[in-house]
Amino acid sequence: MIEFFTEPWQHVFMQRAFLVVLMSGVVCGVIGSHVALRGMAFIGDAVAHAVFPGIAIAFALQTSLVVGGIVAGLVTALAIAVVSQNRRLKEDTVIGVFFAAAFGLGIVVMSTAPGYGGSLESFLFGSVLGIGSADVITVAIAGAVLLLTTGVLHKEFVTIGLDRETARAVGLPIFWLDMAMYAMVTIAIVISIQAVGNILVLALLITPAACARLLTDRIGRMMLIAPAIGALSGLTGLYLSYAFNLAAGGLIVLTATAVFVACWVFAPRHGLLSHRRKIATAALPARP
Repeated sequence: MIEFFTEPWQHVFMQRAFLVVLMSGVVCGVIGSHVALRGMAFIGDAVAHAVFPGIAIAFALQTSLVVGGIVAGLVTALAIAVVSQNRRLKEDTVIGVFFAAAFGLGIVVMSTAPGYGGSLESFLFGSVLGIGSADVITVAIAGAVLLLTTGVLHKEFVTIGLDRETARAVGLPIFWLDMAMYAMVTIAIVISIQAVGNILVLALLITPAACARLLTDRIGRMMLIAPAIGALSGLTGLYLSYAFNLAAGGLIVLTATAVFVACWVFAPRHGLLSHRRKIATAALPARP
């Protein structure tokens, strides 16, 4: 039993994978809490598609994938924010147009690069076992910056998430805070794509936060529970991947989903069983 936990750490590639998954889980858990609080899951999906052309261009030019993805995500986020000012178009409509276009551009660019098929598969589904030392350092630095920025802007983000009109009334710069959140979501997604892939990265951003939302009513606790679930899901998925020789990204997401189902059923105050107990108790006749 002990060998199950210790054996993967004897391989350098697994050590790197564990570190990246751990950091990605923590960062996505924290950022994802704000995303869930503001009902921005669709934004997360859009950004996940938007970073793809930047990564594809960086791959074709043999430059930093992280930088390429961040630049593409920020450009797309800015375009969405600007075009959304037109009141004839709803924000979700603009998002749908831009993320479909961005993903299509990414596929076209990827098709021009050597080794197109295998490279596209690694971007879509993740290649956490092929992460290099430079990638680990990049993820660590970007993750630290994200967590620090989240701490500095926490009150402002929470205020906007709970009541945008109140935030606007007290003079908060809504547009720029939205842009800051888009930028942070972009960076969190880019550093996590190598772990779970472009298609599955939204789950790492949203699912742990959804679990935390079911487990607590306090935002502070949610910010602690979500990254813990994200990190635990990542580590568990990697162990299962190593033990059964299955896709790491898929198992990480399935582990997080299993935790969500458990929370949905067993959460002390907001779970299915708790809700049914409350209904049954309310239906009991009052004692004389």
